[in-house]
Amino acid sequence: MLLPRKETPDLALPTVSHGDYKLSTDAPENFSLVVFYRGLHCPICATYLKELERLSEDFAAKGVKIIAVSSDGEERAKEMADKIGATNLRVAYDLPLAKAKEWGLSISTSRGKTSIGIMEPDLFSEPGVFLVKPDQTLYYASVQTMPFVRPVFKEMLGALDFVIANDYPARGEYTGEV
Repeated sequence: MLLPRKETPDLALPTVSHGDYKLSTDAPENFSLVVFYRGLHCPICATYLKELERLSEDFAAKGVKIIAVSSDGEERAKEMADKIGATNLRVAYDLPLAKAKEWGLSISTSRGKTSIGIMEPDLFSEPGVFLVKPDQTLYYASVQTMPFVRPVFKEMLGALDFVIANDYPARGEYTGEV
């Protein structure tokens, strides 16, 4: 289980149109926003990532670098990038499922074709949203076991104003007896 204020696993993945990505060398001013999505087969993911693309410049203005990550291969990742009109949003692919588990993501098995007629991979990770500080420690995490009811990016932007202005610490760090 990942803990706030503790180092996250590294991520080193290719992206569709922004070269290779490595979390440990990404060097954001304030945070890296790592958004794990299910894959091309997920219509909810496409809507979610389209909103993230729309808000990408707002995040950049707050010193936040964004990466969207799935276990899809290059071809499916390119299809997703095209579907959502990704220009600013970096779309990474080939996430090993063992790495997804290191991040605490749930793994699901295929149920065949989805409502949009695209086959689910045999295995794929469920969504997760993470804010990681420049020193690669976890600031915020939201992990889902289902494709719906995810953090709202517009709300996150508003919270970041407070967090940055007040140097608000990551919470949930206590691991002692209760």
